[in-house]
Amino acid sequence: MFDFSAVRFPDLVGVAGCALYILNYSLLTVRRMYGDSLAYFGVNLAAAACVLFSLAGNFNLAAAVIQCFWILASLLAIGIRLARSRGPGWEDG
Repeated sequence: MFDFSAVRFPDLVGVAGCALYILNYSLLTVRRMYGDSLAYFGVNLAAAACVLFSLAGNFNLAAAVIQCFWILASLLAIGIRLARSRGPGWEDG
């Protein structure tokens, strides 16, 4: 039997991150979320941050590397979309 009293806060945050990944992918699958939207990348960013935080409780290098990748990819995608929303010539300040 599983001992729920042994569950620590980082574990709960990691499970929340997992739930966000599942929710995001499910919404994408049923076309309630679009893969090029800020919301999609925002949820992916939050999910990866939660799972990365959970690794503080029980570190796994491979898991940390993939979560860092998702964080960087999400930040890059968000940045690109925000830059595009400013229209042409936004670089000129």
